[in-house]
Amino acid sequence: MRSTTFSPVHRLLVIATTFVTAVTTAAVVGSAPAQAAACGTTNLAQGHPATASSAENGGTPASAAVDGNTGTRWSSAFGDPQWLQVDLGSAQQLCDVMLSWEAAYAKAFSVQLSTDATSWTTAYSTTTGAGGTQTVALTGTARYLRVYGTQRATGYGYSLWEVAVHGSGGGTTIPPTDPRNPDLGPNVSVFDPSTPAATIQNRLTQLANQQHTNQFGNERYAVLFKPGSYNADVNLGFYEQVAGLGLSPDDVNLNGHVRVEADWLQQGDNPANKGNATQNFWRSAENLSVTLPAGQVERWAVAQAAPYRRMHLKGSQIQLWNGGDGWASGGLIADSKIDGVAVSGSQQQFLTRNSELGGWQGGVWNMVFVGSTGTPPASFPNPPETVVGQTPVIREKPFLYVDGSGSYNVFVPALRQNSSGTSWGHGAPAGQSISLSEFYVAHPSDSAATLNAALAAGKHLLVTPGVYHLDQALNVTRPDTVVLGLGLATLMPTNGTAAITTSDVDGVKIAGLLIDAGAVNSPVLVQVGQPGSNAGHAADPTSLHDVFFRIGGATVGKATQTLVVNSNNVIGDHMWLWRGDHSNGVGWNVNTAANGLVVNGANVTMYGLFVEHYQQYEVLWNGNGGRTYFFQNEMPYDPPDQASWSSGGGRQGWAAYKVADSVTSHEGWGLGSYCFFNTNPSIVASHSFEVPNNGGVRFHNLVSVSLGGVGTIAHVINDSGDAANTGHQVSPLVSYP
Repeated sequence: MRSTTFSPVHRLLVIATTFVTAVTTAAVVGSAPAQAAACGTTNLAQGHPATASSAENGGTPASAAVDGNTGTRWSSAFGDPQWLQVDLGSAQQLCDVMLSWEAAYAKAFSVQLSTDATSWTTAYSTTTGAGGTQTVALTGTARYLRVYGTQRATGYGYSLWEVAVHGSGGGTTIPPTDPRNPDLGPNVSVFDPSTPAATIQNRLTQLANQQHTNQFGNERYAVLFKPGSYNADVNLGFYEQVAGLGLSPDDVNLNGHVRVEADWLQQGDNPANKGNATQNFWRSAENLSVTLPAGQVERWAVAQAAPYRRMHLKGSQIQLWNGGDGWASGGLIADSKIDGVAVSGSQQQFLTRNSELGGWQGGVWNMVFVGSTGTPPASFPNPPETVVGQTPVIREKPFLYVDGSGSYNVFVPALRQNSSGTSWGHGAPAGQSISLSEFYVAHPSDSAATLNAALAAGKHLLVTPGVYHLDQALNVTRPDTVVLGLGLATLMPTNGTAAITTSDVDGVKIAGLLIDAGAVNSPVLVQVGQPGSNAGHAADPTSLHDVFFRIGGATVGKATQTLVVNSNNVIGDHMWLWRGDHSNGVGWNVNTAANGLVVNGANVTMYGLFVEHYQQYEVLWNGNGGRTYFFQNEMPYDPPDQASWSSGGGRQGWAAYKVADSVTSHEGWGLGSYCFFNTNPSIVASHSFEVPNNGGVRFHNLVSVSLGGVGTIAHVINDSGDAANTGHQVSPLVSYP
C-alpha cells in the first residue's frame, strides 16, 4: 500500500501540518459568524451511498470518506481527474462542506452540486488548495454532492479521511432520555410487584391469544417485570419477548410458567401436524427465574429464533418438544441454570451454551453442548452428543435492567475467555452498566435519518417493538456502541440499502433485532466493517446476539448477501439467516438470495448459527482462524432443476458451508445440513460441506440428512461421508480429515 512508503517521522510531520492547517482554515471560516450560525450540525453525508471515479485498493473505498470514522479514508488511482460523489438521499439546502484531506490532497478541485447526478453546478472551486481540513461555504439545494479533483498536490492520488456536509435547515435535535421514566412505547408492558395479579395475567392472556398464530404479522411486544415476585402463566406467541429487569435472573421470580406450546399447527385436518413445533419462531425468554408449580414440567417447544437466555428454571423438568408427539427443529439455551432435567425429545439439533443443567435426556441428530455443566458425555453419533468443555471467547447479550434507585440501565457483560457455566450464578456479573440517559429510545415512527443523527451524536440505540422502514442504512461508527432491540423489533430497508453497517471499530454490540429484506434488492442487509478491514479487535470484539434475518415469508424480499463480516474477531451469538420457504413472497425467482453469511474477517467465532434455503453457498468463509460451534442448515427446497442449481466444476448443487480454498485454518463442531427438494426430488447436492484439504481445516461431528428421503446429498464433506437419500436418510461423520 502507498501509506507504507512514509517513515514514522514523515507521518508525524504530516499529522502536525494537517493540524496546523485545520486550525488556520477553521479560523478563517469562523470569521463569517452569520454563515456559521446558519449551518446545522448534522452531517448529512454520513453513512449515505458514496461512489468514486476509482479507488487505490480495496481498503480505501469511497464509503470510507462518509463513514464517520476519521481513521478510514478514500483514496483514488494516481491520475487526473478523479472524483468522489455522495447521495444525500433527498434534496437538501446546503451551507457548507468540510473536507478532511490525507497527505495526498488536491491542489485544484471543485465542489459540485446536482439534483439528479447528471447535471452539475459548481458551487466552489480553487487552484490553490492547501490540504488539511477545509471548510467550504456553499449556497444551493442538492441531493448529490461531488468533490472533483483536477490537479494533485503529490504524485499519489486524492485521499480524503472524511467529507462532512451541513445544511442550513439546522441539525436534528436528539431529545434527552429520562432514565427513571423512559418512553418505551405502547407495545412494552412494564409490571412491578404492586401491579394486581389479575391485571398482569389479563395482559399476558390477551397477547397469547393474539399472537398464537400470528406468524407473519407486524405486531411486536415486550413484557418486562421489575424485581420482585409474581404469580403468572406466560404462554409466548410470535414476536413476544418476556424479560426480567433485574441485574440477576433471581431478582425476578415468576411462580408459574414461561412456556411455548406446540399446539397451533394442530388446527388443520392433517394428523401429521399434531404437536408440530417446527414453526415456533421469533420469541424469547430472558433474565428471569421461574418456579414451577409442584409436580409440573415446563414446555419450551421451539424451533429457530427462540432463545431461552439467562434464565433460572426451578423445577423437575423442561421439555424441548411437545412432550409426547410431533417434531421440533433447533433451539438455544444460553447462560441459564436448569435445576431439573432437560428432555430434548424430537429436537433435531439443539445448542446449550454456558449453562448449568441438572441433567439431559435425548438426542436425534446432533445435540451440542459448549462450556456447560451437567451435560451428557461426548458420544457422537450414538447417542448424538457433541460436548466442548469450554467456550473459548464470549460476551453475553446486553440487557435492560432497573437499579435500586429506579433508573433504567443497559448492562453489557464482560468478555470471557475459556469459560464454563453462567455469567451470573457465582457472584456479581462482570461488565459495564450504561445509563439509559446515554441511549436514544427509538420508536417505529422515527426516520432512519433521526436514528443516524442519534448515533452520530454519540448515543446508543434502544429499539422499541415495531417495524422500522428505513430509507437508508443505520451507520454505527463509534466504538462500543450498543444497538439493543426489544420485542423482536424489526428493521426493513425500503430502497435497496443495508439495514445496518458498522465501521471497523472495537466493541459494537447489536442484539435482539429481526432484519427483514425489502422488495428492492439489497446487496447486503448487515455489514460489519468496511471491505478491506484489517484492524485487530481481540480485546474488544464486535458481537451480534439474537440477530435474525428474513428474506421473504412476511412479504416479498430480496438480498444478494444477508450478513457480511469484514472485521476481525467478531462473535456471533445465535443467529438465524432464513430465506423464506413458506407463506408470502416465496419462490425461486421471487425471494432471491445468493448467500446467507459471508465471513471475510480473521478469527471470527460463531455460536448457534442457523442458515437456511439460500440459492448459492449458504455460508461462505474467506477469513482465516474461523470457528463455528453448532450449525443447522436446510438447503433450498425449491431448485426447479439441476442446471439452475449447480456451482460448476463438476459439482452438483451448492455446498451449505463453503470454506474458501485460500483458508489455512478453520474449525467446526456439531454441524448439520439437510435437504428436502420437494419441488424436484431428483436434485442432488454433491456435498453439505466443501473445504480445502489441509491440516489446519478440521471438522468434528457432522451430519447430512435427507428429510423423508426427498432428494440426495452425495457426501457429507468433500468426498467423505456416505450419501443421504431415500434409502439412507441420515449420514453422520465423526471427523474430517
